Amino acid sequence: MKTIQNEEVERERKKSRTKRGEGQTSKIQEGKERNLQGQNHSERFVFIAEWYDPNASLFRRYELLFYPGDGSVEMHDVKNHRTFLKRTKYEDLHLEDLFIGNKVNIFSRQLVLLDYGDQYTARQLGSRKEKTLALIKPDAVSKVGEIIEIINKAGFTLTKLKMMTLSRKEATDFHIDHQSKPFLNELIQFITSGPIIAMEILRDDAICEWKRLLGPANSGLARTDAPGSIRALFGTDGIRNAAHGPDSFACAAREMELFFPSSGVCGPANTARFTNCTTCCIVKPHAVSEGLLGKILMAVRDAGFEISAMQMYNMDRVNVEEFYEVYKGVVSEYNEMVTEMYSGPCVAMEIQQTNPTMTFREFCGPADPEIARHLRPGTLRAIFGKTKIQNAVHCTDLPEDGILEVQYFFKILDN
Repeated sequence: MKTIQNEEVERERKKSRTKRGEGQTSKIQEGKERNLQGQNHSERFVFIAEWYDPNASLFRRYELLFYPGDGSVEMHDVKNHRTFLKRTKYEDLHLEDLFIGNKVNIFSRQLVLLDYGDQYTARQLGSRKEKTLALIKPDAVSKVGEIIEIINKAGFTLTKLKMMTLSRKEATDFHIDHQSKPFLNELIQFITSGPIIAMEILRDDAICEWKRLLGPANSGLARTDAPGSIRALFGTDGIRNAAHGPDSFACAAREMELFFPSSGVCGPANTARFTNCTTCCIVKPHAVSEGLLGKILMAVRDAGFEISAMQMYNMDRVNVEEFYEVYKGVVSEYNEMVTEMYSGPCVAMEIQQTNPTMTFREFCGPADPEIARHLRPGTLRAIFGKTKIQNAVHCTDLPEDGILEVQYFFKILDN
């Protein structure tokens, strides 16, 4: 009897020890998770950034710290060795915005990211970042909205964009790798047959990832082997295959220099026509950064308007104030409008007023998106706008100003 009781007592003790052990294991695991969360919360990326102070007419350099755990930022004045901005939550800056050469807007100050601030940031964010050329050929220019949507969904950042036409010499320089091919003349004739759209896109392993999105060079083969690829969806054959991407880092650098020269010259000519039925549309920085450009371009096309020129610009405050001069002292939100327009890249377009039933200004809708959603729910600002300042697009107010606004971008700023 005692033996049976002793066995039962021992079993209870084992159960108790097991429960205590499980409890301890659980606590250790919780402690590890808390520690990991604490590490993630304190993880930070550091950049050296520069801001042009218009009041003092000089550049000021800062150390910009970004904490991805809670989306907060901190800034230190490099020259004076003091804190400029204490750690503050800032929802308008995201990890994908942080790459060398980009312009970011921190509380109305436009900063240019010049370099990594420490080795950790360089290793984590800079090791595999690449830029490559994404070229939309004449046969797929009407599908630019869909292609930009694919690019955005694949995690690319669009850093440059220009609709252009190539001369025969420029086309020959572009196709230098095909000089001995029998189809060279056909390639040149096709690429110069209409406008093209050149883009610089950025992400990890950009060259390989863009080639994967494109699919096989022959569109017929692409429809069999990669049915969801860009060439399968929008191409016709081996030459009229919708889009192009370089094969290597060296090739990407050479081709981007052709379309976006670093020397300061403007490269191949833009496609602006400056006709009497021209009006101007600008996709604002907030809409570009939110990935709405592709959707807006599709909406413009589907409404029956023709985009005859398009280019991405990084405007500075002086340019924006010059462009918005007619609103100064007239519109109460003038200062906020200016700040929004130079807060990041915008995309300017020359639109041809080819829709007989509606002007482009009517298609954009009322300036306040809330009013637009009530009165004109199908308009651009009703669908894509957020506030009266971040209302997706600017458009020419007066018909006679259309050419002037288009000339400001495609003649003055482009040169």
